[in-house]
Amino acid sequence: MAKPEKKPHHRGRGPGKGNRFAKPTQQELQADDGQELRLNRYIARAGVCSRRDADNLISAGSVSVNGQVITELGTKILPTAEVLVNGKRIGRAKFEYILLNKPGDTITTVSDEKGRRTVMDQLEGIELENAGLFPVGRLDRHTIGVLLITNDGVLAHRLTHPSYEIEKVYRVRARKPLEDNDIQELKAGIELEDGLATLDRIERLTGSDGREVGISIHEGRNRQIRRMFEKIGHNVQRLERVRYAGLTTKGVRSGKWRRLTPDEIAQLYKRVKL
Repeated sequence: MAKPEKKPHHRGRGPGKGNRFAKPTQQELQADDGQELRLNRYIARAGVCSRRDADNLISAGSVSVNGQVITELGTKILPTAEVLVNGKRIGRAKFEYILLNKPGDTITTVSDEKGRRTVMDQLEGIELENAGLFPVGRLDRHTIGVLLITNDGVLAHRLTHPSYEIEKVYRVRARKPLEDNDIQELKAGIELEDGLATLDRIERLTGSDGREVGISIHEGRNRQIRRMFEKIGHNVQRLERVRYAGLTTKGVRSGKWRRLTPDEIAQLYKRVKL
């Protein structure tokens, strides 16, 4: 039976801020059939929309639980409840969040018509059938490093949407040393076929004989870094994404994977305001 929950008091926080950036607990992320959870979170976890939009649906009377229309925000339900949104039954999906240390010569797709190795071939030990997993964003075939794989469509959409400005950090090794004027050109931005491409930061890496730099970007254009380097007369010998949305490959060998921790998932939600 659905029941309303009293609104909590947020001490020392602005109005609504506690709700908007509430950190999901491990129980909420991995709830079993006996664990109640907020109705708006249930709807969001089913991939229907964000929690904020779910609240709008609830207020509008578009949501029913076990045959009863619910309009009270903060309502908690059991995961076994029958929930209808606009008359259509939904179910709380079981989401997977996987961090892969992508190796080279691997295609960032679910499958490849040419039979080449894909990132999904690296997920040994995971039952892929009907899991609906897909890589978030793309790394080109020879770029290595951090790659998130999930079946959480709402989260994936926000992580790849330009308005959320998700930071990506790369270690770049050029085939020949970079001169000071090369660094300045990259800092200023490079005009590519699809418009001006810019970097957030670039710095030389010590002990790299002048050929390695660290780069931070928010954009996600196809082969952006490689194309920027080619435009100034440099070829990239090695490109590694060392950080994505705060995630790193620390402790994960090339070609291996691990599941994200509840805290890491919560931090991703916070970054995209879910």
